[in-house]
Amino acid sequence: MAQGRRVAEGADTRERPGTWWVPGLWWASAGVATGWRLVARAADQPPESVGELVASTVLLLAFGLLVARALPGGGRWVAPAVLTLLAAARPAWEAWELADPGPLPVVLTLAGWLWGGRRGGGLVGLGAVFQPALLLFGALLWLTGRRGAGYAAGAAFVAGAAFAGVAGSDAPWSSGVAADALANQSLHGALLRLGQRGPAEIALLLLFTAAVCALALRRAARLARDEQPLLAAAVLGCATLAVTPVAWAAGHLWLVAALAGRVGRRTADRPVWPVLLGLTLVFDGDALVPKLESLAPIGENVPLLAALAAACVVRFLPRSSPLWERPVRAGQASRPNLLLELLLIRVGYFIYSWVRGQARGDREAAEAHGHQLLDLERALRIDVEYALNQAVADVGWLADAMDFAYATFHFAVPLTILGWLLVNHPAAYRAGRRALAFTTLLGLVGFWLYPLAPPRLMPGLGYIDTANGVQDLNDPRYGHLTGITNPYAAMPSLHVGWSLWCAVMLWRHAPYRWLRVAGFAYPLLTTVVIMGTANHYLLDVVGGVLVVAGGLALSDLASRRLHAGEEPAPAASAAAPDRRWHAGEEPAPVTSAAAPPAHGESRAPASHLAPDPGLDG
Repeated sequence: MAQGRRVAEGADTRERPGTWWVPGLWWASAGVATGWRLVARAADQPPESVGELVASTVLLLAFGLLVARALPGGGRWVAPAVLTLLAAARPAWEAWELADPGPLPVVLTLAGWLWGGRRGGGLVGLGAVFQPALLLFGALLWLTGRRGAGYAAGAAFVAGAAFAGVAGSDAPWSSGVAADALANQSLHGALLRLGQRGPAEIALLLLFTAAVCALALRRAARLARDEQPLLAAAVLGCATLAVTPVAWAAGHLWLVAALAGRVGRRTADRPVWPVLLGLTLVFDGDALVPKLESLAPIGENVPLLAALAAACVVRFLPRSSPLWERPVRAGQASRPNLLLELLLIRVGYFIYSWVRGQARGDREAAEAHGHQLLDLERALRIDVEYALNQAVADVGWLADAMDFAYATFHFAVPLTILGWLLVNHPAAYRAGRRALAFTTLLGLVGFWLYPLAPPRLMPGLGYIDTANGVQDLNDPRYGHLTGITNPYAAMPSLHVGWSLWCAVMLWRHAPYRWLRVAGFAYPLLTTVVIMGTANHYLLDVVGGVLVVAGGLALSDLASRRLHAGEEPAPAASAAAPDRRWHAGEEPAPVTSAAAPPAHGESRAPASHLAPDPGLDG
């Protein structure tokens, strides 16, 4: 029976040769991640708090198994994947530190909803004792025809709240989080952080709360009738996170349950929703949103915005849609999803900056490496940095122009090239993005292995920092500045590496010969700029060229591996109908050389190609 249900849901139950180790690897990663987080947390806590940590861990495991079991079409890798995400999720491990019941209300409510019946309703009511907004699940039980369970939820809530009152304890739903703190990812907290106070804030809160609850209940009821109970719980749970005056960190676990939703018509669009949820759970808002004052309200409220999107906005596919199991296949020539690309670029740069900051060598070793490079350049008679730096520093406008180019073009030009490739050459964009990622990764390895003081930070050699003037390396404030960033990440020069990558992309894909040739002027100009501003040595340029060559080679190797098992598409014929037709794309036109379909041969219905309105359309 279980096997039959899995086949009916579209899960592939066949054992693929050579993939038997994948579930074991997932389970191992989940166990290692969870154990590491548990030991790390326990080491920082007094003995009396370790028991609470262990209890929270058990509840997290229970929640993860509930979600994995209820996910539609899941395979053996689903449970360890969910547990790995929970092990990395910040809210899951911060919940018990904030003087609240942690994951307990979420686990009780989800288990009661999935279990059903009066006993399940009782669990929902007990969860609502800790978080009254969870009473919305009682209303959902009523709307989906389980009125007995709804009554049980209400009775359990009344009994639990009365018991807490008789016992003289504080309100179970009280929290130690300040209402306007960033930890309070609710509508009330967001309005307070935006400066709303008094009757106006209360009126806005009541209006938004009513709208979110009504819309989320309607969507959750439809999803439940569509046999998506986990997604229905996630939609309503995200609504409770938003409307609770002071939201608990454990309420963010509803975002994990929202992974059950399938969004998008194309295969290229399907990863956007799970990637967005995963990044929201693992990273702070600063990692997802640039640190600009105008974007601060978004960065401060990323979990709340994700919860509101799940509860009210995102159009999840119904199970009856042909796109549920078979989204339109997006080939290499199709354009990637823009939102997904922006997310990956932003998070990738955040990780790059963090790793670069961690790869911080000591000053003595970095200066010693600087003398090594200068000695080698003198031996090779290529030590041109000092003369170039002095010439640039003597011309004010030239120094200012080079400082501007050094700070601006390093990011603006590669992003422009990526955008151009994305719009005009999608297949080349994928290869170019991969090459740039490998180039940056190799650069980070260089920062770790060979910390190097740039010329402007070499004492007693006379180099001039054209941007900041002469640096007093013995000033105590200098140590504080080096704690903010890594000043010894000079070998290789990623300024040269990224600029050379831009030139290679233009050489390969620019439509005009003059533009392909002119593209190489950019890395040459960058080379002059980095030495004229005393930020790099000439040998750093060589390092930048090497990491680009390595990045391109690794990208080509990865591309060959990715497409090694692909077979060329067969020609359309009576014996081999066009596979794109079955994938949901337009069929190839039938020519005189191709016979029409044989009698009785079935083809995908036209509705398979029509835009799907989604469950809420």
